[in-house]
Amino acid sequence: MASILVTGGAGFIGSHVCERLLARGDAVWVLDNFNDFYDPALKRENASALKAARVVTGDIRDRELIGGLFGEGRFDAVIHLAAMAGVRPSLLDPLHYQDVNVRGTLILLEELKGRPETRFVFASSSSVYGANERVPFREDDDIHHPVSPYAATKRAGELLCFTHHHLYGIPTTALRFFTVYGPRQRPEMAIAKFTENVLAGRPIPFFGDGSTRRDYTYIDDIVDGVLRALDRCDGYEIYNLGESATTTLSDLVRMIGEACGREPVLERLPLQPGDVTVTYADVDKARSRLGYAPGVGVAEGLERYLEWVLQRRAGGGAR
Repeated sequence: MASILVTGGAGFIGSHVCERLLARGDAVWVLDNFNDFYDPALKRENASALKAARVVTGDIRDRELIGGLFGEGRFDAVIHLAAMAGVRPSLLDPLHYQDVNVRGTLILLEELKGRPETRFVFASSSSVYGANERVPFREDDDIHHPVSPYAATKRAGELLCFTHHHLYGIPTTALRFFTVYGPRQRPEMAIAKFTENVLAGRPIPFFGDGSTRRDYTYIDDIVDGVLRALDRCDGYEIYNLGESATTTLSDLVRMIGEACGREPVLERLPLQPGDVTVTYADVDKARSRLGYAPGVGVAEGLERYLEWVLQRRAGGGAR
């Protein structure tokens, strides 16, 4: 049994990761600030279901709190998922994104300096690839051209992770997530918003001509990748975690409509600053070194997600 701190553990990905860790017998500490980026009640609900976890309300930028947690928890590993998320919101408040995503990550790394035996798993993003034209994206691609503040903060986090590994020997793995979706996802994310709008008969905000492509990755596959990376965390490595397939925006909307049994109504809008035309993960490295094997295609994932949404609407308390 390992003692593991999960920052952002009450959020979408974090709550699923914590569930899996608890199910296999690990001692889990959750650190979350329950901010109002989206309804904090949803995160409180996630946290309340993690009955065997120790849940701490606090901010990764609070150095005194972080020091106290590390002293008390004696963590074998840290899974760092806490962040300000989203490309478009980062354009509106880049200073806050920098403060949380870069300075917050650095505070954790500074605490780890004196604890080089503690493994560190850092949640990065496919956004670091920017507008790269060569697909699928590989971990060794040139990524010197981020196109949003969010992407830049995630790349900065990766660089700080490498620096601290190099200087202090912290075993570190950075994971580049590709468009994660599934139960409990944030309400402003495309699949959540589109599904709600289709069910309610409201228009879907449809950016561009529908040809943009994303590598949509179901939450169960992401969690499997996170745990595999945690258990094999040694040295410094970067891995893509995606489905390794792309779906156009037009096809995504069509599939959501088919799953819901309703015809989507489109509100056509121009592409937004920071948007990219494609994300597409090469996961060969994760397959060969971690045994990562994503298995939930988009059609199946959407059906699972819709089932969860409908159960919640019916008062079934789906988790």
